Amino acid sequence: MATDTAAAAAAISTTNALTGRELEWAVNSPELLAEHASINKGIVRTRFPPEPNGYLHIGHAKSMNMNFSLAFDKLGVPMESRRTVFRYDDTNPDAETPEYIDSLRRDLEWLGWKPEKTTYSSDNFQKLYELAVELIKRGLAYVCDMTKAEMEAQRDLAKKRSSARAVGKDPDEEFPIPSEDILPGRSRNTSVERNLKLFEEMRLGLHAEGTLTLRLKMDFESANPNMYDLVAYRIRYTPHPHAGKGWCIYPNYDFTHGICDSLERIDYSICTLEFETRREPYYWILWALDMYRPKVYEMSRLNLEYTVLSKRRLLKLVNAKYVRGWDDPRMPTISGLRRRGYTKEIINTFCNDVGATRAMNVIDMAKLFQVARMKLADTTRRAMACLEPIKVVISNFAEEAAKAGEAGMTFEVQNSPTDESLGMHSVTMTESIFIDSEDFRLEDDPNYFRLAPNKPVGLKYFGGNLICDKVVKDGEKIKELKCHVDNSADRPKPKSHITWVPSDGITCEVRVYNHLFTVPEPSDLWEDELNPESEVLYPNAIIDPSVLSLVDKNNVDKWQSNQALQFERLGYFVVDIDTTFDSSTNEGKLVFNRTVNLKEDKAVKKVSDAEAEKKRKHAEQQRKDAEARDILMKIEPKDLFRLAPEYQGKYSKYDDTGLPTHLADGTELTKSAMKKLDKERAKHAKKFAKNKK
Repeated sequence: MATDTAAAAAAISTTNALTGRELEWAVNSPELLAEHASINKGIVRTRFPPEPNGYLHIGHAKSMNMNFSLAFDKLGVPMESRRTVFRYDDTNPDAETPEYIDSLRRDLEWLGWKPEKTTYSSDNFQKLYELAVELIKRGLAYVCDMTKAEMEAQRDLAKKRSSARAVGKDPDEEFPIPSEDILPGRSRNTSVERNLKLFEEMRLGLHAEGTLTLRLKMDFESANPNMYDLVAYRIRYTPHPHAGKGWCIYPNYDFTHGICDSLERIDYSICTLEFETRREPYYWILWALDMYRPKVYEMSRLNLEYTVLSKRRLLKLVNAKYVRGWDDPRMPTISGLRRRGYTKEIINTFCNDVGATRAMNVIDMAKLFQVARMKLADTTRRAMACLEPIKVVISNFAEEAAKAGEAGMTFEVQNSPTDESLGMHSVTMTESIFIDSEDFRLEDDPNYFRLAPNKPVGLKYFGGNLICDKVVKDGEKIKELKCHVDNSADRPKPKSHITWVPSDGITCEVRVYNHLFTVPEPSDLWEDELNPESEVLYPNAIIDPSVLSLVDKNNVDKWQSNQALQFERLGYFVVDIDTTFDSSTNEGKLVFNRTVNLKEDKAVKKVSDAEAEKKRKHAEQQRKDAEARDILMKIEPKDLFRLAPEYQGKYSKYDDTGLPTHLADGTELTKSAMKKLDKERAKHAKKFAKNKK
């Protein structure tokens, strides 16, 4: 059995299912491969390594789905050979808190993923320190005293020289090095003894923050700026939320996560495409230390309409109080989605449907809504509710109740019309009932099929008609409706039936949630694009009393899915954690959040048609953008600003490398403007070179 498992693992190791750009540093020696195989013994291992500097969001849910399930499916790994490590990537004590650490664990557990083990990058601080010392001894790391401004100047010069090489120019002629203090830097070629001494002094706390860093001696001639001697350690006098006060130097992400992957015997290190350029430093570090190199695979990140997933923006939403907190139902966080009523089945199914590829796209929010409807439709108990109730007094109630006989005006209703196993509940009509304001109009309309003066409409479960005889108003506001019911055999057949709530219904607050943003893809002006109607409150809503036993405060937990209900004709709702309602006394506040509406009615369809037109235009724009990219990939970097369509007619003069120096009207460009253009050219040069391959 062990031999079979090992053979299967060997076959998986050669599959092309999860492969990325190849690098010479990524090749393991036969000895490293043999050692790794002997330790893992046929196991295939991935990892999920979030940084505890915020709450997990739906993008992390996609990553969890990939690392705990989908990656193994793609690789064809049998169930018994699958392992996933849950690792806290906790190298930045300034941004990490115990609250975030706790929330990550709880969200992962709630989604149902079971890691092989839970680890912390900070548990490896001593080992990471020892490996940094080893790099110094090998002459591959040094203590640097350059200021932040000097490092930026160094990086900028190295990028310019790389851009010159990319267009066939001599960097020494185009961008000569003014001083070795800047490039390669005054500290780069210092002695091993000096660097060991200073690094130990950094560890002992003998230097101030920002004065010294440990840098890796990489490659300033690389086309990848991530190889420009990245910082491996910096000084921070901040206690660590997990490791405590034992350290005042902390390793950075690039130095840490590849080493931790290797130490934890990870086979596949899966990340999103924005980390593709970090592939070089990832493998360089493991090559320099002669450690096992896992396979790295980059997939597209999840981009979802009408929201943002940037941690920086999510933090701004919370800190600026645009939302109630990290678990606000409008937030794309796991906690926010759970509070809104999205179950783990909904989220995991959505992520599975989205899948994982390298293609960049924006997912339609309607897909998430539809998954929610499908999952909730078969499992959610129904109840009648009114968001904006209007009181209705039935003038002939006593007469009709007498006709009803022993059963009276109580009706047995299935909790689900499609699943009898969910049981029944009863609703009792009373002399006064409530209907929703959406179900009544003072002025009738041929296309309106609900209640209007002297117009019959059916009452659900009662079976008869409701006719409005009189409207009682308080100023312009409707106070109540005087009505009668008609249950006669020859009554006119109504065109629709409306829901109602008896007089002993439970008062509640209902929060109806809409898109957080007014545009599908928020721009850099995202704060101006926030939707002022993303949360609509109905403080005086009312729900039928049959749900009394289901909505008690003692059943509410912020870390679990709470009671969900389908408000008939209104949508799916969930009990909110702000609920203080005591079902034994009928005291306290009962709060519901709308998860998602029901199938779209005609009014929503009109909106959808408008959205469809937007999508059509968006698709057309994407096609044009693709054509423009094809044209761009044929233009040499040195000719970018002269020939690229987007720059046509913008500039009148250029330097020897093809970089614009003057606008079309003769205005000289500032150094800052030229710097930005040079960055654009460097990006193009990289894409151009990659495309030629």
